[in-house]
Amino acid sequence: MQSSRPNGRVSTARFFWAIVFERHLDTVALKEIVEQIVAGLGYDLVEIERSAAGLLRITIDLPWSAPANDGGAGVPTEQFVTVEDCEKVTRQLQFALEVDGIEYKRLEVSSPGIDRPLRHEKDFERFVGHEIDLTLKAPIGAAGGTLVNATRKKFRGTLERTEGADGVVGWQIVWSDAPAAKPGQKVSKKRVPPPLQALGFALNELKEARLAPIVSFKGRGAKGGAESNLD
Repeated sequence: MQSSRPNGRVSTARFFWAIVFERHLDTVALKEIVEQIVAGLGYDLVEIERSAAGLLRITIDLPWSAPANDGGAGVPTEQFVTVEDCEKVTRQLQFALEVDGIEYKRLEVSSPGIDRPLRHEKDFERFVGHEIDLTLKAPIGAAGGTLVNATRKKFRGTLERTEGADGVVGWQIVWSDAPAAKPGQKVSKKRVPPPLQALGFALNELKEARLAPIVSFKGRGAKGGAESNLD
């Protein structure tokens, strides 16, 4: 198996625009309205979260397309959701939810955090080469052989795209269970690298998948955070 190394650690400030309002939540109507508003404004809907306290959090992102010349396939273009983007979506949602009688207590529109959820095929295409955390619906079982505990469900590894002899595209993560070197620790050049392990999976086998929340002070991590509230 030919494996790739993680080619980028993702960390990003999380912007949001929030507004407090008294409304009760209607699940079906909410999903339809939010999807329509977010897409109509030119954004992708990443996640809808609701809490018992009445918080309604909408996570949005900028649309992504694979690079035309696929030299860097899977590496997202460095464009980020801003406070102004979140404010614009919040104001449109506030109006639409009020008109349609959707009730909630607090509305918050935010950009994806460093643990961005991966839900659709396009999300996995976008973040090939990045480290992800995934949880299987069922334990790995006999497929783990002698190297992986049969009851294990959670894994962290580098996301890779695979293609079988029949041309069918699939997914896998590659990782090593060897402990990471401590800061400042010298690693002998004669040390034999630990073996890599790979886990192939289909999207319908996943309970959850997210970018691994690894903080980097380069690129996205170097940008300062900001937030706005509207009371």
